[in-house]
Amino acid sequence: MQNTQPRIGVIGTGAIGGFYGVMLARAGQDVHFLLRSEYAAVKERGITIDSMVHGEMTLNPVQAYQNVADMPPCDWLLVGTKATGNADLAPIIASAAAQGAKVILFQNGLNNEAHLRPLLPDHIHLIGGLCYVCLFREGPGQVKHQANGLVDFGYHSGPASEQEAADIIAEAAQMFRDSNIEAREMANVDAARWQKLVWNASFNGVSVLLDAGTESLLKNPASRQLIGDLMEEVVGAAKACGHDMPEDYAQKLLKVTRHMPDYYPSMYHDWLHKRPMELDSLYGEALRLGSEAGYSMPRIAALLNMLQFVQDSYTHKE
Repeated sequence: MQNTQPRIGVIGTGAIGGFYGVMLARAGQDVHFLLRSEYAAVKERGITIDSMVHGEMTLNPVQAYQNVADMPPCDWLLVGTKATGNADLAPIIASAAAQGAKVILFQNGLNNEAHLRPLLPDHIHLIGGLCYVCLFREGPGQVKHQANGLVDFGYHSGPASEQEAADIIAEAAQMFRDSNIEAREMANVDAARWQKLVWNASFNGVSVLLDAGTESLLKNPASRQLIGDLMEEVVGAAKACGHDMPEDYAQKLLKVTRHMPDYYPSMYHDWLHKRPMELDSLYGEALRLGSEAGYSMPRIAALLNMLQFVQDSYTHKE
């Protein structure tokens, strides 16, 4: 009897790809991981998730590959790489994708799907995946998961009709729910990305500039005010661009964050390890879209200039 189970590929097995890939594999899904620098460590020791929610989870052995040409064609692809590497991503996706594959982009920022779409074959369905999760990479094949895990899915583009697109999103959400991951189906992926940006643009950059986690940032009145003002500015830009935002959204996000474990966002870890930060996808794109809508974002612009200075200082750009 032919196996009808979909084959899932993970491209970018860092914190995001590692966590969701392991959760899916533990639930019995057929998951294949494309790795680069971590390949040897993962082949030897597997992938370990040290989770404050689920306990310690180790996947070993792992269906791991160092070269995309060695991967079998995948029906679903979860892309967990940083948006800074999207220019090199399209040929890898095209090589790993089966005909009619569904590609879920797990990336921060705005318009990632729109920038990637022209580089992909027409037969591929492109889906936005927004992860609300606190985790970070501790070492090769090692992920620390602190809280949450919810994923929002929204269909961006591809050959599907409106009904087919809704069915694909429902299938994605169910696949994750079956793997003990909370999931929601979103009608508008762009609006969902703006909603996530309200938190990301505020906490990511400030955590780098002030060398602090969420707990310290919210305890101090000055940094708490700064975070709130940045959030309101992003909410204003989203509305100017035609997207509805929940009422009192910034205050609701601050309240939720106060109940989270102390968390250092992904940009903090990029800065700590002197990797390129996602400055354009988190800040540059929002400033461009806001400007096109006639909305000024002076606080976000100032934050971006300071972060650019910090990044240039360790990438030795003048």
